[in-house]
Amino acid sequence: MKELKVRTLIVDDEPHAVALIKKYAAEFAELEIVSTCHSALQALHFLQDESIDLVFLDIKMPGISGIDLIKSLPLPPKVIFTTAYQEYAVEGFDLNAVDYLLKPISFERFFKAAGKVICLFKGQMAISPAIAELPATTTMPHYLHLRIDRKIMKINTKDICWIESDKDYVKVVLKDRTLTAKQKISVIEQLLPIDAFMRIHRSFIVPVDRVEAYHANSVQVAGKTFTIGRQYKSACQTRLQS
Repeated sequence: MKELKVRTLIVDDEPHAVALIKKYAAEFAELEIVSTCHSALQALHFLQDESIDLVFLDIKMPGISGIDLIKSLPLPPKVIFTTAYQEYAVEGFDLNAVDYLLKPISFERFFKAAGKVICLFKGQMAISPAIAELPATTTMPHYLHLRIDRKIMKINTKDICWIESDKDYVKVVLKDRTLTAKQKISVIEQLLPIDAFMRIHRSFIVPVDRVEAYHANSVQVAGKTFTIGRQYKSACQTRLQS
């Protein structure tokens, strides 16, 4: 399968903000930083000559704002807005932004936004003509990217037995090992393919196809019994019976 490369442009008039986004993006092999621009006008000229998939875009810049830049493009790339001003959030999402990052941007928040955009482009690859010609039995791998011990671990979600919350950490249990990362389970939930996993409890996420047995109050996965939380019962029963 062709390796995913999301051609990415950073547009921000603050050099330290550009440097931080470049540093964070370097942790993701799928994000290819093609160039950086320090104004919306410079970015406009660049986008007229270059094909870009994604823009990390500051909103409030001298001259043309980031929002005005996107509005001026007939076929704009995907955009993640980066700004210190929360009041632009509604207008940003009205422009179909993938995400909206408030400065100062933490790696945890960047991680979530990067996960969204990587999943989005992987979905587009899955329906591209070249991939559509693959045999029906071929499935597209989906990866979860976890920051562990100062590096990003790439985990095929097909290998996950279950995910367990432990205060400010999550344990991702695989067939042959358990990985622990400082991350909230709610963030991990958003990075997983929604059709393959389900949240059964505030502390547990399980792969639907690994459920061996179930009843109203629990499910069995890999020989282990998990309690279904009260607020998740209705959704779980619907998923399990479908």
